[in-house]
Amino acid sequence: MIPRIALPEHKPAWQQQLADAVRSGTELLQLLDIDPARFNSLPLDTGFPLRVPRAFVARMEKGNANDPLLRQVLPLGAEAQAAEGFSVDPLDEAGAMPVPGLLHKYHGRALLTVTGACAVHCRYCFRRHFPYREANPSSEHWQPAIGYLHGHPEIGEVILSGGDPLSLTDRRLQALTGRLAAIPHLHTLRIHTRMPVVLPARVDAGLLEWLRGQTLKVVVVVHCNHPNEIDAHVRSSLLALSGTGATLFNQSVLLRGVNDDVAVLAGLGRSLFTAGVLPYYLHQLDRVQGAAHFAVPDREALQLMAGLRRELPGYLVPRLVREQPGANSKVPLAD
Repeated sequence: MIPRIALPEHKPAWQQQLADAVRSGTELLQLLDIDPARFNSLPLDTGFPLRVPRAFVARMEKGNANDPLLRQVLPLGAEAQAAEGFSVDPLDEAGAMPVPGLLHKYHGRALLTVTGACAVHCRYCFRRHFPYREANPSSEHWQPAIGYLHGHPEIGEVILSGGDPLSLTDRRLQALTGRLAAIPHLHTLRIHTRMPVVLPARVDAGLLEWLRGQTLKVVVVVHCNHPNEIDAHVRSSLLALSGTGATLFNQSVLLRGVNDDVAVLAGLGRSLFTAGVLPYYLHQLDRVQGAAHFAVPDREALQLMAGLRRELPGYLVPRLVREQPGANSKVPLAD
């Protein structure tokens, strides 16, 4: 039986920090002592607003308009430029959703988009146009997704995604995972989250208690793209997650001007390893409308991987992959 989580009397620190996130490009650049005039056509409203926790901003280099963390979150005019081959649903997720909020693309596992909320709005996000209002199995509408899982005994692993599933409160997470644990054929709970990296305060006593109480095997896949994202607080939070018995992996997205460099990717692998996290995937960019300026050609990506294999032991080298609609797994890119 999963233990009952004691609810705090006051709003947890992570929720306060989330509410205080920077939401203005002007404020963000002022905090970094950067003149907004250095950026061309900074849009006021892209339909995907800026949102970044101050804890993440604190890791950016002041005065550096090309800071790799800043580039991931600052809306630019390039997002409004149409690009051939880029669309609002690059992975055809709408065609893989048998019930609202549940994606069943691969054999043996299914994904729940449990929320549309994130602590940070990454400008390359492949779900930046996702219809969360219609495709969100919130606490009031989980039953169709739970019923689908009950009716498909071939599914042994459930992935919590979003948005970011850790933007839900511990109580809501417990309510959902309690129902998942009651499905006899489920054995693994996988959590895809950027929260421990961008808002490490989320890894608090309540979250750790919830993880330790799981009867399903827990895998946490974090999302970190650059070694500068990992400071002492992030490292401590990741080690705390590992201490619950969860298995930790990282997946990154290959991004032009952010991590398209062998030394950066090698440094990322080493930094994650010191925090108890092993590499999983290095994704070629999903071709979502608004993110074309981040794309790295396959030829360059393969050269980077060759450099990584020379630089790192094999266990720290991620797999370079692309997700293709209709494929039965991620598709590796090979030399």
